[in-house]
Amino acid sequence: MDKLTSTTPSGRYRGRASWGLRKRSTAAAVAVVAVALLVGGVIWIALLQSTLTAAIDTSSLRRAQNVIVELADHELDDAAEYIRLTGYAGQYVQIIDSSGQVAAASDPKAAQVPLTGLRPPPGQTQAQDVSSLPNIGNNDDFHVVAAGVVVAKAPYTVVVASSVQVQSDTVVTVAWFLLAATPLLLAIVAVSVWLLVGRSLKQVERIRGQVARINADHLDGRVDVPRTDDELEALALTMNMMLERLQASDREQRRFVSDASHELRSPLATLSAGVEIAAADPSGAMWTEMKDVLAGETDRMRYLVEDLLTLAKANDGGLAIEDAEVDLDDVVDQEIRRLRAESRHQVSADLTPVRIRGDARRIGQVLRNVLDNAERHALSRIRVVLRTTDAGAVITVDNDGVPVPEAERTRIFERFVRLDESRSREGGGSGLGLAIAAGIMTAHQGTIRAAEGPDGECRFEITFSVLEREAPEAGAELAPAQEAGRS
Repeated sequence: MDKLTSTTPSGRYRGRASWGLRKRSTAAAVAVVAVALLVGGVIWIALLQSTLTAAIDTSSLRRAQNVIVELADHELDDAAEYIRLTGYAGQYVQIIDSSGQVAAASDPKAAQVPLTGLRPPPGQTQAQDVSSLPNIGNNDDFHVVAAGVVVAKAPYTVVVASSVQVQSDTVVTVAWFLLAATPLLLAIVAVSVWLLVGRSLKQVERIRGQVARINADHLDGRVDVPRTDDELEALALTMNMMLERLQASDREQRRFVSDASHELRSPLATLSAGVEIAAADPSGAMWTEMKDVLAGETDRMRYLVEDLLTLAKANDGGLAIEDAEVDLDDVVDQEIRRLRAESRHQVSADLTPVRIRGDARRIGQVLRNVLDNAERHALSRIRVVLRTTDAGAVITVDNDGVPVPEAERTRIFERFVRLDESRSREGGGSGLGLAIAAGIMTAHQGTIRAAEGPDGECRFEITFSVLEREAPEAGAELAPAQEAGRS
């Protein structure tokens, strides 16, 4: 059974066959270089052998052609004198007649027996490599070239045997040099890679150590960014950006818990005090007087908890959204009718029939939150317009109150944000309505934003993707939404 790995307090893993990145990189580099040297050495030796052999073959052919020219221009005796005078050590030249006898040779040792059995036809050449020439008692390697020629109607064969022992020794020497130098080169590669990888990993280890010291109580820590202009610098910058996001998320979470606790504390205190007061009255009359207050605070707590749950689901992507066709103008008309029944302000609407895909109940929740916000801040009138543009279906909700300051138009959709801190919580809401609306719009792949109307009024714009547009037929009855728009 394999040995299980264990984790040390410092976060490092230990195992029987565990190799670190430094060792693996060094081993991989040495293996790659060793294979490259082996393949390159074999190819180099083969090319060197081929080049030397080609040079010997070319030299031998040139020598044979020169002898043939002498033999054709002069008599056999003159050709024999030529090959004796131009001969040199390591090369033997023979002229063999048609009977297979040696007619002339460059060395007395080669004057008795032919050096090869090659007999090419006139005008052609043949070659062979032999490991020795026992006829002359030479054990070196030779490259033999034989050329056929006809002189005065008599066929001859010119044989040139060139020693290739020097070339063979050169190839062997180069091979041994490569074999001896390979371990040294591999050692240099191993040491270089070990040092370079170690230097790089030292920066990574320093970053790892700094990140390991950062915990939930010290999220303000950051790692040092090496000015190397490479992947290490990018890693450190990415780590710092991640830590900044974690710190911002932690701050948001702490603020959320604090705000939620603060919101729940008031109704809880009211309920607790009301129960104590009612319990202290043996007649029960106080309970009758307090029950409406306690019921109102209970409803307030229930709505707040529901809002918090909805917001948490929206932020975590767990908000259940029904995907169905929705007549957006009907949903807007229904919320407008509800607002008119409760509002003390003038509410007007101009609606265009539009169909989208989404969750009608959640869309109605968005409109209700925005309209309730407009109701709280309007001075005398609220106007709702539904129209279609290139961007999609756009709902604008305008009220003649003070517009949201430009610097606060993004923050207003955060949780528990109240721009008017002086108003009471009972009149100003919990500060979750617009945050919930933003979460629902994100789930619908739509947008909601605060803006300023052309006349300086407070405006909210809600944008959906359009499924299709409905055009009323001639003579058809007007839909309820169209009636509301006309009125």
